[in-house]
Amino acid sequence: MHPAPSLIVFTVLTGLGLGMVAWMGLGLGSESHLFGWIAGPLALAVTGIGGVASIGHLANPGNAWRAFSQWRSSWLSREACLMVATKICFVIYLAFWLLLDIRIWPLGWITAGLAVATVYATSMIYAQLRTVPRWSATPTPHLFIALSMSGGVLAGSAVKGLIGLDVPIEYVLIWFVMAAAVTVWWQTQAAGARRGHDGSSMETATGLAGLGQVRLFEPPHTGSNYLLKEMAFEVGRARAFQLRKLGAFAGFLIPLVLIILALGLGAWVLMLALICHVAGMVFLRWLFFAEAEHVQALYYGHK
Repeated sequence: MHPAPSLIVFTVLTGLGLGMVAWMGLGLGSESHLFGWIAGPLALAVTGIGGVASIGHLANPGNAWRAFSQWRSSWLSREACLMVATKICFVIYLAFWLLLDIRIWPLGWITAGLAVATVYATSMIYAQLRTVPRWSATPTPHLFIALSMSGGVLAGSAVKGLIGLDVPIEYVLIWFVMAAAVTVWWQTQAAGARRGHDGSSMETATGLAGLGQVRLFEPPHTGSNYLLKEMAFEVGRARAFQLRKLGAFAGFLIPLVLIILALGLGAWVLMLALICHVAGMVFLRWLFFAEAEHVQALYYGHK
């Protein structure tokens, strides 16, 4: 698939922001109002920026409101509805906490559940497409949720470190969540490489299976089309390997090293870890889209 910059920004930032919302709803962080006034609006802002970016790839952004009308059948519509519900609950939760000094924990837990459900709905937009095996035949929902939770806990801990609060418990939690994210990411990569086109081939694409190996004498047509432009995007193997290595190092390895260094240098180092993590997620999310190829591309000779 041709990686649209707006989709990369949307999925990375909303995942990070919703991860923060989920952890804050569960009570992670601090009772400090200073932490709430910084982390809460930051989570809303990051999520909001990602949401605005999501309309960047629409042919007619003015029709974005229609995303809320098909929630019975569309994961995209469910995602939009859940996003709004999450923000409303989170704003109410923050208002009671920061203005009235009341933590309504059941509301926080509901908010956290809505945040995770929103990330799940986002992942299902892609995981439901059986014609793209790299998305449907791999644990895509687990990957989105794991990356969202790892980014969220790292961002919340980085805010605590910047305002001078101790983060003793978060060090262990970050390591656990990041390790889980690395594991899920590795499983996704292995599954994607193993499934390939999920049993499809040029023979099945042309309906000539069983007659021997098929090769194209000429392309199906001389001009380009939407499929070849958007869903048959080819990434060089060397380039994909380099980007995957950069994403793994920046998104996982360097942050884990910085977390260890933060034990001696101070919690402010967690902000550097967060910046590296987000940069790594941009690389990996670009590959998530770029390496996903529609099986119909086989009809045009794409292996």
